[in-house]
Amino acid sequence: MSDNQFKVLFFGDITGRPGRLAVRSYLSSIKPEDKPDFVIANVENASHGFGLTKKNYDELLSYGIDCFTSGNHIWDKKDIFEYIADDKVLVRPLNYPEQTPGTGCRIFEKSGKKIAVLNVLGQVFMPPVNSPLEVLIQKIEEIRTWVDYILVDFHGEATAEKIAIGRYLSEHGITFFAGTHTHVQTADEKIVNGMAYITDAGFCGSINSVIGMDYETSIKRFLTALPVRYEVASADEIQVNAVEVVFDAGFAVSIKRINVCYKNAGDDIVLLSETGGVYEG
Repeated sequence: MSDNQFKVLFFGDITGRPGRLAVRSYLSSIKPEDKPDFVIANVENASHGFGLTKKNYDELLSYGIDCFTSGNHIWDKKDIFEYIADDKVLVRPLNYPEQTPGTGCRIFEKSGKKIAVLNVLGQVFMPPVNSPLEVLIQKIEEIRTWVDYILVDFHGEATAEKIAIGRYLSEHGITFFAGTHTHVQTADEKIVNGMAYITDAGFCGSINSVIGMDYETSIKRFLTALPVRYEVASADEIQVNAVEVVFDAGFAVSIKRINVCYKNAGDDIVLLSETGGVYEG
């Protein structure tokens, strides 16, 4: 990577302790010469699968993560209301009402670059919110002339919604669009109009699970149609789903999909497999 390039690492939804452990293991394994310039992680499920406690917030921050994005579950732990108003790195969905605590856009400065991180909720099969496209276009117009890169975490259910809005935003100055929320990594990483794109970055957490949650409690809900308290699955085998994007002269030049699996053997974390794909524009 040349001196003029800028590397961003984005982690899909961190789910519970297994997800935090997986992210910590991955970050500690990166060689100094391969370190990213800026690290983002979606943290709405980081505390026992729902929300983010202040304790886990501090833990994740100590790993070297620069920015936390979120989604509709960020409100699930009451701790959030104690620190979100004064927080400097957490981004909540931009298309919540103006009175909602927190902010949907933050500007960071790293390695001489200004990076704008925006977070929105989709509207399909999601809580009722304002149009993500309208608020994004308005915010992009406000900031595009004085930031180097604009990164969007689109937290939504429907792949069609992500694909359509992602393509539209590629024509309006966005440089990175990552979908989150479904916890299933898509194999469609690409560069469109100089914008790095993936429909869903996936999740970080237990491999032997139902999108991070315990199989037995998940299947019981399907068999009985009764409300069941979800539990985070065990951390015996854990995974990291992420994407790494390299920018040059204001545009994305490559996007790498990351899927790394570990065996949690007590004090040792053993690499099981590493797969993914690279798209270069």
